[in-house]
Amino acid sequence: MKHSKAIFLTTFQLLISSCIMSQIPPTVTDTIDLQKYSGKWFEIASYPMPFQKDCYCVTADYTLTDEGYVKVFNSCRKGSVNGKVKSITGKAFPVKETNNVKLKVQFFWPFKSDYWIIDKAEDYSWAVVSGPSRKYLWILCRTSEMQKETWHYITDRLVKNGFDLDKLKMMIYK
Repeated sequence: MKHSKAIFLTTFQLLISSCIMSQIPPTVTDTIDLQKYSGKWFEIASYPMPFQKDCYCVTADYTLTDEGYVKVFNSCRKGSVNGKVKSITGKAFPVKETNNVKLKVQFFWPFKSDYWIIDKAEDYSWAVVSGPSRKYLWILCRTSEMQKETWHYITDRLVKNGFDLDKLKMMIYK
């Protein structure tokens, strides 16, 4: 009986902690050099989003402009790795006084979405993006494949930051 009670209390405590973490915005990385962040990124895994339904080979290209915003070019192949390329262009605006770790992304005027860089490699070889609601998550890499050690390092940190890894969907490139 005591054993069952202990299991129940532990499970209840984990459930409450999970609910509380989902209410707290994720921590973000310290600072982002937008020039170093610019370039091509490959989606390694993400929480599935309706606008990416049936997408394969997802990439994002970021270009820092002279006006201070980032040009965003997202593309994927629809239906399969050999499917027709679909793309969209937008803009990302750094939020003042956030050291460029928080941006507002706009694909359709006047709507903007939060784009928070919550983790990154020192050499900008990988990055993790989410937002204050934790409803979306992208793990990005400069190559279409990520080393296992790096993957485990990132996912361990995501669990500690309250993210549900069961929601992640791996991107397919081959």
